[in-house]
Amino acid sequence: MTRTSPGPTVGVVGGGQLGRMLGEAAAPLGVEVVVADPTPDCPAAPVVRDQLVGGFEDESTFRELAERADVLTFEIELADPDVLERVAEETDTPVHPAPKTLRTIQDKLVQKRRLAEAGVPVPEFRGVDTAEELREACDELGYPAMLKARTGGYDGRGNVPVGGPGEVEAAMADIAGPAMVEEMVDFERELAVMGCLGDGERDTFPVTETVHREEILRESVAPARASAEVRDRAQSVAMDVLDVMEGRGVFGIELFQTSDDRILLNEIAPRPHNSGHWTIEGCHTSQFEQHIRAVLGDPLGTTEIRDPTVSANILGDVTERQDAVMHGEETALSTERAHLHWYGKREVYELRKMGHLTLTGDDTDDRGTLLGDVRDLRDGLTFQSE
Repeated sequence: MTRTSPGPTVGVVGGGQLGRMLGEAAAPLGVEVVVADPTPDCPAAPVVRDQLVGGFEDESTFRELAERADVLTFEIELADPDVLERVAEETDTPVHPAPKTLRTIQDKLVQKRRLAEAGVPVPEFRGVDTAEELREACDELGYPAMLKARTGGYDGRGNVPVGGPGEVEAAMADIAGPAMVEEMVDFERELAVMGCLGDGERDTFPVTETVHREEILRESVAPARASAEVRDRAQSVAMDVLDVMEGRGVFGIELFQTSDDRILLNEIAPRPHNSGHWTIEGCHTSQFEQHIRAVLGDPLGTTEIRDPTVSANILGDVTERQDAVMHGEETALSTERAHLHWYGKREVYELRKMGHLTLTGDDTDDRGTLLGDVRDLRDGLTFQSE
């Protein structure tokens, strides 16, 4: 796309931390970003050209965004693909990734069926709508199993482990809607690959190891502490996933490395992903710059890693919702090769993602040591009153 001043404009549905980091990555490229988000003065607002205040299904907001943009994208799966598709056709504004891709990924059961049909290795799964169907599925898959809401779940919300027959009724009541149940995977580690689809190009960032607790991503390690053979298999599966996706952009592809070193797909996000935040400092091109390049149809940047890199999420550690005031950042800011990212959220509550820390090493640094160091820096931060 030709650069002018002002430059090309990307309209982003969603103005959370991902929208904020997309705006930060777009500016050096001479690209303007306008976001649409229902929360006034959303986290992205301070770093983008403008914010439109409107819901994720608000057709008038989407239309205004399309009229101001050269291309539309989204940073949240709550965006309505039907409205996006309709507005794109009426305004002749392309949407990337394609609304069809978003529609497939929004429903976890539809997503798994589509990928299984394409030959992508996935855990055994069943669609379930009642407690009786869940009981029958678990009799086939075995206990424990993982019950997932088909739509709307994130950061562990909408995921309920089912440990035995006595937990079936309560699990189904907790989901309170259409669901999918999967076999519980005996995994060695969780992995993630940020896949990239450009204009006739495709690529992947290095395989990342992800560390979760309570179904929430806590830390990322790149490259993953897995063998070269396992990393190659993970990238191969990620490439197979990209073959199923339509439209341009960056895709967060979450994987399991099983105890016998097989690779199984967990889930896909059709956007930049928390597991790829380390690329901002760790790669020559960040996942956010790559997404901007991709949706505009510009050449993709190199995905080469600069140095071993780890990151740790900064989560709310207070039990009551309150104004966000963080303490203890002096140590992180004075540590060489440490980078603090603050998401600009006005309120904090327990386990809310408020920012992240990245720590880069060099070729001689042990990734386990780096991971311990970034955990120490993160654990020195608190939102509790001093």
